[in-house]
Amino acid sequence: MLSLLFLVLIVAAVVGVTRGCSFSPGGPSVDSNAVRPTVDAPAELRRAAGRVPFAVRVPNVPAGWHGNSSSVDRVGDATPKPYAVRVGWLTDQGHYVRLSQSDAPGPDLLRFETGRDDRASGTVEVDGVRWEIHPAQRDERAWTTTVDGRQFLITGSGTEAEFRALAAATQSAPVVESSSRPVPTPR
Repeated sequence: MLSLLFLVLIVAAVVGVTRGCSFSPGGPSVDSNAVRPTVDAPAELRRAAGRVPFAVRVPNVPAGWHGNSSSVDRVGDATPKPYAVRVGWLTDQGHYVRLSQSDAPGPDLLRFETGRDDRASGTVEVDGVRWEIHPAQRDERAWTTTVDGRQFLITGSGTEAEFRALAAATQSAPVVESSSRPVPTPR
């Protein structure tokens, strides 16, 4: 018993010095800032403008929104394949919203983003621009529109107010002209 007590004291001392354990009777605690990815959305959108053959809008989203994903992907089956520039944010309410900008036809972008071909289930107007509402993955929805010949799609778990905020920010966003030269298709 004495040797067991001695070992427990040594383990307690090591744990105390290294702070290797903590007591949390209410359950584990996680620092959400330590585990969420961070993306500088405006910088990523400006960088994407150099990679795609169309102008990219850089929306000024509401304060408190946190950029957490970005990509430039190829869409559809056309040759050459069109592009989609995608950026996602976590809103200040903890929802996820993603904006896709593309030179693909609207149905191709919708299928790429949602995996569905469903017709619009309604429309909504934001600052004079009509957006079509489509079902998306899980319980999400997607809003689509065309501005200046480009397709825009918003999807995610955000509220209608958050979708409206992103739609308005996108419509009034400064445009970064493409510096990309179209790549000739091999014969």
